[in-house]
Amino acid sequence: MLTKRRITLAGSTAAAAVLLAAGTPPVYADKGGTGVGGPGCRGASKYVKVCASDPSSRPGTSGSSGMPAVDSGLGGEGESGTAAAKCTYTKLVPQPPANNLAMQDGQRQGGKGAVYQVMCPDTGRVGVVWVPDGVPAPADPAVDPEVLARRAVDSMRLDGPDVASPRPGGKYTVGVPMWLWVNQGESTYGPATASASAGDVTVTATAKVTSIRWTTGDGTAVTCAGPGTPYRGSERMVDSPDCGHRYTRTSSGQPGERFSLTATSTWTVDWEVAGGGADSGQFTETRDSAVGVRVGEVQVVD
Repeated sequence: MLTKRRITLAGSTAAAAVLLAAGTPPVYADKGGTGVGGPGCRGASKYVKVCASDPSSRPGTSGSSGMPAVDSGLGGEGESGTAAAKCTYTKLVPQPPANNLAMQDGQRQGGKGAVYQVMCPDTGRVGVVWVPDGVPAPADPAVDPEVLARRAVDSMRLDGPDVASPRPGGKYTVGVPMWLWVNQGESTYGPATASASAGDVTVTATAKVTSIRWTTGDGTAVTCAGPGTPYRGSERMVDSPDCGHRYTRTSSGQPGERFSLTATSTWTVDWEVAGGGADSGQFTETRDSAVGVRVGEVQVVD
């Protein structure tokens, strides 16, 4: 016997808020019958009802495209008492314009179908997907694309900043401009790219450093948008044009007679579903490196 699961479509306040924010008229679930092919499955103007059985609960079977299908009805639990699915799918009324990526994806598939909004409260994911006609219901991916994106990042080597200045063995002077910069490599600055797949879903993630926060050890911090500018001797006593610091006291009395300087890089990860899908997103990761900085005073010789 097939198990049916139901999930709320646009009945929640959060779903309605997202649709209104996007400039799309709110979509409400049709309160008609719940059987597959029943009168409540046809829907009406600005009402959406998607009905489907889920054969994935039977041993050795799966939903469409190898993923579990869901019955988009009105309740938090299905007839078998199983919990509602993690993602909800709502047909957009009206449909997006032709230049929408999901609509373009649909045209590549023959143009017979509709665009649905997918919302996953557990992860905060909001996106749109094309669902061809004849498919009982949108398929809930075996793994959320953002989870795949994070899996791709885990396969990358993302290290803390490769600090070029200040040098751990260097000696610096109170009041003298210190230029802060890092060497740029794929694993320390990016960009780094990797992909991860589950079933027929492939996500490509690209990570690159978008800022570096320097905690200088004397109670101050400097955030720089880039890698910093390398110092050249001809610059003499001028401040760095984009990333620098001046110590106002010596490191005397600090552990090892050095200030502990930490450079923390923020990696911004942009991900998208491969194959022209409309699903994409962004998140950040941080990595850090620490060096000791010896700072003394100018010695005056009589």
